[in-house]
Amino acid sequence: MSTEDALATLDARYREIGREEWARLASGMANPLSETEIVQLRGLGDRLDLAEVREVYLPLSRLLSTYAENTKRLGAETAEFLREADSTTPFIVAVAGSVAVGKSTVARLLRELMSRWPGTPRVELVTTDGFLYPNAELERRGIMHRKGFPESYDRRAMVDFLTQVKSGAPEVRAPFYSHMRYDIISDAHVTVRRPDVVIVEGLNVLAPPATPNDVAVSDLFDFSIYVDADVTHIESWFVDRFLALRQGAFSNPNSFFKVFADLSDEEAVTAALGFWRDINLPNLRENVEPTRHRARLILQKGADHTVERVQLRKL
Repeated sequence: MSTEDALATLDARYREIGREEWARLASGMANPLSETEIVQLRGLGDRLDLAEVREVYLPLSRLLSTYAENTKRLGAETAEFLREADSTTPFIVAVAGSVAVGKSTVARLLRELMSRWPGTPRVELVTTDGFLYPNAELERRGIMHRKGFPESYDRRAMVDFLTQVKSGAPEVRAPFYSHMRYDIISDAHVTVRRPDVVIVEGLNVLAPPATPNDVAVSDLFDFSIYVDADVTHIESWFVDRFLALRQGAFSNPNSFFKVFADLSDEEAVTAALGFWRDINLPNLRENVEPTRHRARLILQKGADHTVERVQLRKL
């Protein structure tokens, strides 16, 4: 079977829903977020507005809340059938995709929207950046230049964290990553206390197990989303974000990237393209993009960052 035939077979597992058809699903739903809240949620370069939230993410949040509520109901009915105490655990949603594609904004937005639905009032967000090995360990292993690739993450720690969450542990801690310092902060943590939903956002969260006997992080998800876009668009967004960071976060004297703050526009573009073509694009091609068809739902973005269509896995 050719690659094109294989992709066609995979795509046949999804129902494709155009933007207008998907937006109609929001009919009768009130947008609970103000314009100010949306501005605070969107990341650098994202063009998120009230219309995008109402037409794309509001119905998506309702769909996810429906899945979570029905999973909880099934858990309770199963416990009743087995004559056991109900021990329903948090519903876990994964958000995957390339660097600069906007997955962090999607994850933050879904956290806010899902928490407004009656069945899922308590929603927590955890990023896989916290499970990167500390810089000192990456240097020791000689893979600092591979930061963001699968081997740079403590996958066992991620599996252990999610296993504890799914087992119903009353409190589970995840490491905290500082984008300013570009490193793990040893004395800081993200604490999860049995919420209704946990959203896990990261590059490689949908990766299959390393070996047939391993447990993959993706095995522990109840629902997964892949944020997709044409590679040329993502490259452009990456460069634009780098330029914006140069004027903002990079200028902070505590920033790991302060050495780039004084670059000229031309120098900054050259540096950004170097990072993209040497690190982020190979990681996308080799590790991130191949997991696209492991997602339950795919958000396909256009050049302006707006979602053009949705693909939802057939049950």
